[in-house]
Amino acid sequence: MENKNITTKIIVCSYEELTETEKKLVDTAKEASNRSYAPYSRFQVGAAALLSGGLIISGSNQENAAYPSGICAERTTLFYANSQYPDLAVESLAIAAQTGGSFIERPTAPCGACRQVILETEERYRHPIRIYLYGTDEIYIVESIRGLLPLCFGKNDLPE
Repeated sequence: MENKNITTKIIVCSYEELTETEKKLVDTAKEASNRSYAPYSRFQVGAAALLSGGLIISGSNQENAAYPSGICAERTTLFYANSQYPDLAVESLAIAAQTGGSFIERPTAPCGACRQVILETEERYRHPIRIYLYGTDEIYIVESIRGLLPLCFGKNDLPE
């Protein structure tokens, strides 16, 4: 029997340490959370994607009384990017969440379904997506979704 350790490099910083472009991306995700439709969870999430060429697009979570029918902010954003700008790779993705009118203190990470969609987007464009997880106390930066989904299932796992 053998043990294997999997480690993830996470950069931890404050908002003030971000570049102007990174601040704009995070601010866009925060603004998008205000457009969330979250009457059931009251957990409003916004996401913003920086596309190659500098375009920033955003989306928010959209809930439904039939819970599986809702969609997370990350998937809303990436599906929009992939459908409207199919030739532009996603360079980075910022995620921000608020509840009760205040942004959360600790960064929130994407759910499993969103991690899988981010992986597919990375594989589609053959380009890692830098992920910014916003919290008022600190921001986590991960260089690729593989840092949050190390034992992933992707296109290479399917038979040809």
